[in-house]
Amino acid sequence: MKITVLGSGSWGTALSMLLCDNGHQVTLWSRHEAKARQMTESRCNPLLPQRQLPQSLTITAGLECLSGADLIVFAAPSFAVRDTARLAAPYLAAGTPLVSVSKGIEKETHLRLSQIIEEETKDICPIVVLSGPSHAEEVSLRQPTGCVAACQDKTMAELVQNTFMNEYFRVYTSPDMVGVEICGAMKNVVALCCGISDGMGHGDNTKALLLTRSMLEMTRLGHAMGGTALTFSGLAGMGDLIVTCTSMHSRNRRAGILIGQGKSPQQAVEEIGEVVEGYYAAQSVKELSGSLHMELPICDAVYDVLYHGADPQDMVGRLMTRERKEEVGWY
Repeated sequence: MKITVLGSGSWGTALSMLLCDNGHQVTLWSRHEAKARQMTESRCNPLLPQRQLPQSLTITAGLECLSGADLIVFAAPSFAVRDTARLAAPYLAAGTPLVSVSKGIEKETHLRLSQIIEEETKDICPIVVLSGPSHAEEVSLRQPTGCVAACQDKTMAELVQNTFMNEYFRVYTSPDMVGVEICGAMKNVVALCCGISDGMGHGDNTKALLLTRSMLEMTRLGHAMGGTALTFSGLAGMGDLIVTCTSMHSRNRRAGILIGQGKSPQQAVEEIGEVVEGYYAAQSVKELSGSLHMELPICDAVYDVLYHGADPQDMVGRLMTRERKEEVGWY
């Protein structure tokens, strides 16, 4: 297949390498001409310094690469998805499968990323969401990884499954696009929270508490939006939550650690030097849960730390002294 990947960050690059391994004709698009030229000459992305880029991978800053593509992957950061889709739209042929691999919810509109792509491309192409516990660093090193391809059209989900799957990248299919995308957005908020906890010196008990109760918040919000509860216990939910909240590959967790150690959210984001998706997702989740009149105590606490300067220690006290609750109902 002729495939174009839009977005030359670590994830777009890692997926481009994977698709080259699978024998596809792959072009990686960068918004910045200088970066495209540098990657072409060095055969390296500085974000993935341990791997050389395949010689078969074409890198360009020209959107003409979309013409004639059999499949297009949207790998831009969440805040840039709308603009990327708008730029790509004039080059798209009706019916070309589009694969959304970014994670987030748009501020103010509360749209999922697949909905943004659909809106900007005038719904002329089928869209599949690919998500799961998948650090770009590890995928680029061909370490065993599992993800979910979600689409209400089973044929399209299976097309993506067959396109991406190989001996180190296993893909399952699901009809639950809503649930998979809500998982992908909210787990970054939780990773920030777990990082803050780590930075404050809290231990495994605290992380287990945060992970478990955050799963309930994710499931509650996702179900209210039309997602399937089982999705949240699968790869896109619990799987991605575990990997993002426990790994130092996670930019969100690393930013949280810096905040827990006393740095401001702005200082932490700047020090990470790459996009910290959970920072943006926290505001979107707050707005979305508010519109649904839904209480999400952990996500609300993260939002207050990030956007209102709340002291993380005060948030711990707020969460731990909430009114008494049942975990499950009495029968």
